[in-house]
Amino acid sequence: MTLTKLTNQKHRNMDPWMNNVFETLFSEPFLETRLTSKVPAVNISETKAGYQIELAAPGLKKEDFKINLEKDILSVSAEKKEEKSENSDDKKCFSKREFNFQSFTRSFNIPESINTADIQANYENGILSVNLTKKEEEIVKQRFIEVK
Repeated sequence: MTLTKLTNQKHRNMDPWMNNVFETLFSEPFLETRLTSKVPAVNISETKAGYQIELAAPGLKKEDFKINLEKDILSVSAEKKEEKSENSDDKKCFSKREFNFQSFTRSFNIPESINTADIQANYENGILSVNLTKKEEEIVKQRFIEVK
């Protein structure tokens, strides 16, 4: 038995038309949208003073975001509308288009220890940061327990 190492080069003995079919089949936008996530990735970190939620959402503006707090649920949503030009002179003809701006909503349960009046958000370099500070009594509420 002989093992053959395949490389990224196109197979020489395959029909070029067949190669083209496979390339277009696996690069179709419908596959890309199913393989990619519809919501941005999130990092949540905790410090003594509070929590920080970071959402990776490049290509948006700070005006595209809506942050809503209802009871103990913090919802972060964004909607990017695609600009369509009616003038044929301004219309771009893309040979490949991978930028895909869609709306999303992420919701987070907020603990009771959060000061809901002091929630702040900042959007910079494609990262939306939401800072949640803890209530003053929750920060001080630390005690040491003696081991007997």
